Amino acid sequence: MFVDYYDLDKLRETLLGLSPADSKSIEQYVRAIKSFPLEKVIDVMEGDSSRALITGLPAMLSIRKWFKLDMANFAKRFSDPFLREAFALLVYSAPDMPFFFHLLRHAGGLNGEVQWPVGGAAALAESIEQRYLALGGKVNYGSRVEKILVENDAAVGIKLANGSEHRADITVSNADGRKTILDMLDGKYINETVRGYCAPLEDETAFAIDVFLGVNRDLSAEPSSLILLLEKPVTIADHEYQSIEAQLYGFDKSLAPAGKGTIKVELSASYAHWKNLYNSDKEKYKQEKQQVAEQIIGILEGHFKGIKQQVEVIDVCTLMTWERYMGGSQGWFNMPNREFTFVAKDDPADKKFKTTLPGLSNFYFVGVWATMMGSLLDNAKSGKTIIRRICKKEGKKFTVSE
Repeated sequence: MFVDYYDLDKLRETLLGLSPADSKSIEQYVRAIKSFPLEKVIDVMEGDSSRALITGLPAMLSIRKWFKLDMANFAKRFSDPFLREAFALLVYSAPDMPFFFHLLRHAGGLNGEVQWPVGGAAALAESIEQRYLALGGKVNYGSRVEKILVENDAAVGIKLANGSEHRADITVSNADGRKTILDMLDGKYINETVRGYCAPLEDETAFAIDVFLGVNRDLSAEPSSLILLLEKPVTIADHEYQSIEAQLYGFDKSLAPAGKGTIKVELSASYAHWKNLYNSDKEKYKQEKQQVAEQIIGILEGHFKGIKQQVEVIDVCTLMTWERYMGGSQGWFNMPNREFTFVAKDDPADKKFKTTLPGLSNFYFVGVWATMMGSLLDNAKSGKTIIRRICKKEGKKFTVSE
């Protein structure tokens, strides 16, 4: 078993125990984590000026050799077959994930900067809501936006699905870009570049199906993430798997009653497969979800003996679940169809996309369509970037209220 510890002494000891012959590559890996200039790299990635880029340039140059490597590439440096296979899956079970991001996360764990919000995403969202309300903001739930109101090529507010209209000086969208551009704005503010961003993504989507299990089992001693390498490939729905990754939330006591636990298994899937199934036969769609859960429980039984009888709650989310709840255009993976290039400037995506649309004023994008990144940190920061820009445009000083 390979445990990827944040503690570098434990990590080195584990790896050497698995493959003493790979001591050279193991030491190189540990040194790369230990010497990773985390603060400088974050300063560059979050920098709001060219000064951040200039001051952080030496640090970026010191790690440039890692930029072109993915997890599978680095894994090839190990001679041990198991270590090669296991290492490539350390980041979301995706061998093509950049090795650079693995080092970034590991360095954050080493320095205690990678943290988990107790209570999960709901608790984090509620804390943001409470802060926003305390500052005088208002939140309307169950209010789906149908159209963005436009007058004289300027956004002037929104129209909800219930027919009500709400006027505003500035409209900011954190919704799926395709829905925003093509539906809410009727495709009127678009050029070839934006049209390309709205093109469909590849049909295969990672992390597309979530199987949640509530079990009558204490998981507090288990790792937060567990990758099970399968002896034989298994086909679940329309996809073949050689490994299964499970998230185990025993470390957060607020997510389950005492003595019980929560497990999440994420699977890749075809959007077209689930879309067609959902549209053509709802009953078959439900049966497919149940079969997926049963297969996952069967696989977990091989590691957690007796868990079949301990499952008390099952909830399976597919791409259609994400689409219905999140309003996206292709399941949950609501990103623009463009290749991300790391550019350390005021806004990494600003040079190309500018968070605006051609010919439309008083409108901005924030979130994934402004950053092209799945990072909560960067997407949250995109909102701050827009507010700072609006303040500058209106000649106001940008301040942060404590």
